[in-house]
Amino acid sequence: MSSHEVVLLLETDPRRGLSTDEAARRLERYGRNLLPAAGGGGFLRRALRQFHNPLIYVLMAAAVITAFLHEYVDASVIFGVVLVNAVVGYVQESKAEAALDSLRSMVRTEARVVRAGQERMIPSEELVPGDLIVLEAGDKVPADLRLVRLAELRVDESALTGESVPVTKDEAELPEVTVVSDRRNMVYSGTLVTAGGGAGIAVATGTETELGQIHRLVGAADNLATPLTSKLAWFSKVLTVAILVLAAMTFGVGVLRGQDATETFTAAIALAVGAIPEGLPAAVTVTLAIGVTRMARRRAVIRRLPAIETLGSTTVICSDKTGTLTENQMTVRVLWTPDGEFSVIGSGYRPEGEICGPSGAVADEATSESLRWTLLAGAGCNDARVREENGEWVITGDPTEGAMLVVAGKGGIDRDRLDNTLPRTATIPFSSERQYMATLHREPDSGREVVLAKGSVEQIVSMCRTEMSGDGTTRPLDAEAALRCAEELSSQGLRVLATAVRRDGQSGDFNEDHLPGTLTLTGLQAMLDPPRSAAAPAVRACHNAGIGVKMITGDHAATATAIATHLAILGDDQQGRVLTGRDLQTLPTERFAETVDRATVFARVSPEQKLRLVETLQRRGHVVAVTGDGVNDAPALRQANIGIAMARTGTEVAKDAADMVLTDDDFATIEAAVEEGRGVFDNLIKFIVWTLPTNLGEGLVIFVAIILGATLPLLPTQILWINMTTAVLLGLMLAFEPKESGIMRRPPRDPRRPLLTGALVARIALVAALLVAGAWLLFEWEQRRGAGVAEARTAALNLFVVVEMLYLFSCRSLVHSAWRIGFFTNRWVLGGVLLQALAQLAITYLPAMNSIFDTAPIGGDVWLRIFAVGAAAAAVVALDKRLRRHLV
Repeated sequence: MSSHEVVLLLETDPRRGLSTDEAARRLERYGRNLLPAAGGGGFLRRALRQFHNPLIYVLMAAAVITAFLHEYVDASVIFGVVLVNAVVGYVQESKAEAALDSLRSMVRTEARVVRAGQERMIPSEELVPGDLIVLEAGDKVPADLRLVRLAELRVDESALTGESVPVTKDEAELPEVTVVSDRRNMVYSGTLVTAGGGAGIAVATGTETELGQIHRLVGAADNLATPLTSKLAWFSKVLTVAILVLAAMTFGVGVLRGQDATETFTAAIALAVGAIPEGLPAAVTVTLAIGVTRMARRRAVIRRLPAIETLGSTTVICSDKTGTLTENQMTVRVLWTPDGEFSVIGSGYRPEGEICGPSGAVADEATSESLRWTLLAGAGCNDARVREENGEWVITGDPTEGAMLVVAGKGGIDRDRLDNTLPRTATIPFSSERQYMATLHREPDSGREVVLAKGSVEQIVSMCRTEMSGDGTTRPLDAEAALRCAEELSSQGLRVLATAVRRDGQSGDFNEDHLPGTLTLTGLQAMLDPPRSAAAPAVRACHNAGIGVKMITGDHAATATAIATHLAILGDDQQGRVLTGRDLQTLPTERFAETVDRATVFARVSPEQKLRLVETLQRRGHVVAVTGDGVNDAPALRQANIGIAMARTGTEVAKDAADMVLTDDDFATIEAAVEEGRGVFDNLIKFIVWTLPTNLGEGLVIFVAIILGATLPLLPTQILWINMTTAVLLGLMLAFEPKESGIMRRPPRDPRRPLLTGALVARIALVAALLVAGAWLLFEWEQRRGAGVAEARTAALNLFVVVEMLYLFSCRSLVHSAWRIGFFTNRWVLGGVLLQALAQLAITYLPAMNSIFDTAPIGGDVWLRIFAVGAAAAAVVALDKRLRRHLV
């Protein structure tokens, strides 16, 4: 439509905007200009989600049946364990969502709107369709706008379309079928104004914007199960079936032997409750929650708890370049003049560093006239501004112009002083057709006019007839030398711009028709978005850990190759390892997957190609982590096994699609998060290997007693006591286990590898057998010595706990001995063992506990036998670990 038709359709005014009352009515009708928060469900849904586990179902059924049989103590204990698990899970999930909400609030902005003819600033969420919104350089576009007036408006739409350079806008009517990236008469929510200004009518807000539509598409996609959640789900189902079958067999055998049906059924329930690792859901949640806390300290906010473990299983990281591997701050690295080349020290927009001449000496504007005018042209023919905000230096305007301002400052040229000594009087703005920008300046003292120009090397060189020497005189232009130097710098991945000047004082001919052939070339400025200082060590650490790092960027292949080579993502052999979007389009289908797996740099790729790359790597068996910050990255972030969004530069859509958000946008944080993820997975496996022998042993003790028709060595309440106290006081202490040395020097865990290896299953079975044999041996021994059944059961109960205590130290490392990792590296374990010992003394000697749990005091000689059997079991486990550690 024409802008006039848009104004009529939306019943607004292109000069005065909406009235205040009409804006309020439309806000009521259309709602706030916000994207909906990710649907986590209300309080009830989130609470019920904590009970969605097969093992929890069996526990709740056991609690109900136990209560029906009037075993109220047992039922209360079971219900209590289930409730504690649910509360812990709910609290941790709420914390994760709260962290995301705080990030969402960071991107809310204010908008400059005209209402009733008055320009005012309001929160962007209060905008409505029909609002007249004014845009200036540096503004974030708050809604989808149809432009009604503009002045050299350029907008960075990379977050939405992936277009790497700002788009020049105009008001022209366009065909209805025009794709989003070509709609020059529109600006879209979430994009950034880099230059010029204008005004537009809001035609869509909230979920109706282009950004909102992608938000809906991403929200409709399914989340992939993480390696941990899928393995735990399978493990829980198998364990549930096994426990129910064993309980049914126990009941059947007992009835066939003529035992009382009610007692046998109670024993079968006790077997089920004993065999279920009640602490597993809580241990998983707490271990992951501790991982969340550790990662938050390392500047990574986790949105979904299982994502922590996925990081530990990651085999490939597909990283964006700009802002993640690099600083996202263009920096001039090299200055070339017709008389020599200068290197620039210092990176980013911080005005620190210096210019060094060919001999290494520090240079400034007084060193060379050609250098001085190169810096003057870069700073004066410039619409950007650099300022300090909260201790960080940021720019308003084009990044390349920001880099030119900073390097001028390093050479002693201050922008504010320049505006006074050489004020601008006219401008020929940059356009994609011109490929240059020129400004007219007047010297206040002499009244002489000076033209400054900058632009593409080819264009500026074609407009020059002379070049400036170091003493300020001019000589015939050596165009070949300038173009050769520009080509050499470009081959190193640098972006090169040329600067020129006209100082003849002519006036009245400052226009694009008269400038060609009148300029003097002063030099070249070559710039680069520099790699982050911590990125190279982080990439090296990932390689040492067996994790492939691939760069996927919309930038040019030469720039991407230069950065990738500097960071050692690319090695010496680059053949076939750098692919462009065009290469991907022409790859035969049968060679696509293998070629993609081998390549490490993908340049000039579209969002669709990025998604296809991720899907291809997943089909090759990889666990893929993807970084991104734009709306166009959201599909790939959601498809990835773990999506990683940027907090500073990321859009809301990218953050909502991601599993993790980096608060510093730094690749080194990903490496730190991978390390934490591996530690979390190790601790979960340690807990499972520690807890299962106890549950298996408790179940088998009851099963053997029913088979033999003998007295139960442990009662249901005693089994519940063991499970309840040891899981909290002993097992959960493994969640605080520090990461083992060398954790980032081993290959990533194979996604197809089972949760427990054969060696670990054998160890679990061995410890369970030792518990069953030891409990029966001690139970029978005490009875033959004349002890009562209560005393014998108390001995068996304490034996179970003592073996668990000693086995806990062994499980602190699945490979190394407890002596090697040190007893004091996890003080939580020592504290847990001390509390568990006090609890065992209480259940053994306190009359009230004796009454509730049918225990009885035992003598010192019994404790000696308990510790002797426990020590023997610990020695057997240590020998097994030594013999099988290469299989773990």
